[in-house]
Amino acid sequence: MIYMLLLFSITGNEVLTKVDSVMNAPKDREAKLITIVIDSKGKKKERETMMYQKGDWKLIRFLSPASDRGVGFLSLSEDQMYIYMPAFNRIRRIASHVKKQSFMDTDFSYDELGSSSYKEDWNAVIEKEDSTTFYLKLTPKPGNDSDYDMIKMIVKKPHFLIEKIEFYKKGTLKKVLTMENYKKINGFWTATTIKMVNVSKNHQTIMKMEEIKFNQGLPDDIFSKRNLKRY
Repeated sequence: MIYMLLLFSITGNEVLTKVDSVMNAPKDREAKLITIVIDSKGKKKERETMMYQKGDWKLIRFLSPASDRGVGFLSLSEDQMYIYMPAFNRIRRIASHVKKQSFMDTDFSYDELGSSSYKEDWNAVIEKEDSTTFYLKLTPKPGNDSDYDMIKMIVKKPHFLIEKIEFYKKGTLKKVLTMENYKKINGFWTATTIKMVNVSKNHQTIMKMEEIKFNQGLPDDIFSKRNLKRY
């Protein structure tokens, strides 16, 4: 019996690998995002964007409000992130120290928005497990320049879907990410509501995904600086 339990046991890093596999299963994806930013006084600001992703490449283009229309964000890797501001007709590369700052006044940093993998930068151990859930503790691998020194992640069985992530810095909870309303679309599991709460600022951002499409055969040139300026 003990042998069988050991045989079928799974490590934290293996869970993390499966989580990444589920998140990155589609070859490409396209979706409309309704982003709602809620400040500490409850005031809301809504934006509409289009998001395109292919592997590690990601493009986000703002559609509304009019003041933000045409703003674009392109992430090709951790070291290649760009933002286009139509008012200046200029593409700016995101410097390393800026990647940890807020993206367009949301509760997501440039780093968090561009990331599509955890296993590359984090080691995971299973702190607790029950019949429906893995509770993971993540610590940074050498060379990981994350703003956080610990992450706690709740992963739901049997499909290895992230339910909640807590981000810690020096023992203090800084942010909480929840992924809700999962749907299986064209065979792929995806959260249609994503919420990031900045605990210290009492500020939150909610992203609602609509018109989700997978494996459309997005061409590579969509993810280029030249295309970033088109809107």
